[in-house]
Amino acid sequence: MRARREELRAAVADTGADARVRVAAVGALVRGGTKAEARRAWRAAAGDGDVVLRRRAAELAPRVPEPPAAAVLALLDDGDALVREAACFAAGEIGWRDADRDAVVTALVDDAGDRDALVREAAVAALGAIGDPAGRPAVLTACGDRPAVRRRAVLALASFDGPEVEAALERALEDPDWQTRQAAEDLTVRPPD
Repeated sequence: MRARREELRAAVADTGADARVRVAAVGALVRGGTKAEARRAWRAAAGDGDVVLRRRAAELAPRVPEPPAAAVLALLDDGDALVREAACFAAGEIGWRDADRDAVVTALVDDAGDRDALVREAAVAALGAIGDPAGRPAVLTACGDRPAVRRRAVLALASFDGPEVEAALERALEDPDWQTRQAAEDLTVRPPD
């Protein structure tokens, strides 16, 4: 087993190897390596020049024991939209320490205004999953975005409270998109007619 892990570590480090081989090696080390091996392989992938490896690193972040916030923040600010989208999703799945949560929420708020709709949708979902009050304004703003983002924003409102949230849910009950209306209905208790 140890020899196999050495082969996997070598594959991750081999920048001349096929990206698919390196992606598989990173995944295997994150799933079956020691904590130190998992973190090292993940960190190498997160900072790799190959976008395929960075995207896989973003997807694997919640499985890495205590992923370094700085590396996740770099993925949230990556030049590739698919990396940013995967990093947003991952950021919402990680149990952040208070010291790191503020920086992650700030990055997610920035991504909630991204030019790419998939990134905005994932960022809003992550802000809802984290539930930090600093993310509430971005989620409220996203309630006016395109349908897929609005749906995600309405669902994210479940993590927040206040009159602005109640007003956004009321507006969402009249949304042109039926799935957004349904999400708002699921979160709103209306008295029977």
